[in-house]
Amino acid sequence: MTNENSHDVVVTGIVVKEGKYLITRRALTKKNFPGKWTVPGGNLEMKDYLSREKDTGSHWYNVLEEVLRREVREETGLEIKNIGYVTSLSFIKSDNSPTLIISLFAEHLNGEVVLNNESIDYKWVSLEEAKNYDLIEGIYEELIMLDNLLKGNKINEWKKE
Repeated sequence: MTNENSHDVVVTGIVVKEGKYLITRRALTKKNFPGKWTVPGGNLEMKDYLSREKDTGSHWYNVLEEVLRREVREETGLEIKNIGYVTSLSFIKSDNSPTLIISLFAEHLNGEVVLNNESIDYKWVSLEEAKNYDLIEGIYEELIMLDNLLKGNKINEWKKE
């Protein structure tokens, strides 16, 4: 870290297909939460915007959306659409680096799941079925939030169930 206020930025995404949510099981070799179930996602990288033309004279827009598209494609082989916001959280990784995580959701556009080496399994689950998996803490509550939103209800801030 270059200064004490720097954070890694991670974008995660709950992919929705036919009323089910995609969860993936992290590889056992991962430093943080090995073997736990989660949703696809990863770090914002400068290439996510520097490699494309600016949208205004000074800015790149839709950066988080591009990160999510890239990460979902890399980790699962899926293409997504209609990206929206769920919540945000902070986390201190095992190497003590502070991390800001932005949790998004998206609809499945096309493709079948083909995992890369970051995950060892996947399932499409309902909210009820998700209870049967060893999810990283907080993920189930994010699924509840999204489930409420998709049912036409207002999305509230995250809270422990």
